[in-house]
Amino acid sequence: MDKEKRKQLFQQAKAWVLAAGEMIRKQINEPLEINIKSNPNDLVTSMDKAIEKFFVTNIKEYYPDHAILGEEGYGDELTSLSGTVWIIDPIDGTTNFVHQKRNFAISIGIYEEGIGEIGLIYDVMKDDLYSAKSGEGAYKNEQRLSHHPVHIKEAILGLNHHWLCENRLVDEKVMQKLIKTIRGARSYGSAALELAFVAEGVTDGYLSMRLSPWDIAAGIILIQEVGGIISNLEGEPLNLLIKQPIVVSNSHIYQDIMEEFIKKGKK
Repeated sequence: MDKEKRKQLFQQAKAWVLAAGEMIRKQINEPLEINIKSNPNDLVTSMDKAIEKFFVTNIKEYYPDHAILGEEGYGDELTSLSGTVWIIDPIDGTTNFVHQKRNFAISIGIYEEGIGEIGLIYDVMKDDLYSAKSGEGAYKNEQRLSHHPVHIKEAILGLNHHWLCENRLVDEKVMQKLIKTIRGARSYGSAALELAFVAEGVTDGYLSMRLSPWDIAAGIILIQEVGGIISNLEGEPLNLLIKQPIVVSNSHIYQDIMEEFIKKGKK
């Protein structure tokens, strides 16, 4: 994608994200229709559906040749990332949205021929926009983000021990060793925000055993633009058409996490 096209697409996507955030804030205290999807912890609300429909309607009007991969089913059925694809999570952190009315985000990644071009993660209630354009850096609002060297013993990682071990992909004792090695662990309840915080340097890494494409599409671009690393448990690039485990970190501790904990802890 050429720079001018990327710029124009970024400005339009940003405008829609901010407008959607305003819609959510105006209705944050209104009654919600809340339904359960795959399990009692997997919620969807009428707001999730309304916001995704807002994006899909606008994208199809302005960019009819673009494809859409969305969490709530208003997008397209995709078998590849050919062409220009918008990967949308209208509200990432729906449980936080329902219970806390904060700590949730709108997440949009725009890819062309499988390459991440634009990433937007909007912390709606804080009015903080994390954004990235390929080759042009990542930002929190107007502040450019960058990573600094960190040692594994000084690191703060985003992880939820229960979710890490539930699928038995990694040994629980090895994960306990990881938690004891690092300075601290956090769990924010929104994968999009977890990735934004790693890009910002608020945390130094994030591990999760099961995430969907819309959870991570925007964050991948932010992480790459600050020089961080994101992969699956094998150290391979992520496949944005499937659910998968992810390892995200500051580049200075990625090998430590992979060699000392992930590879030794895999079952």
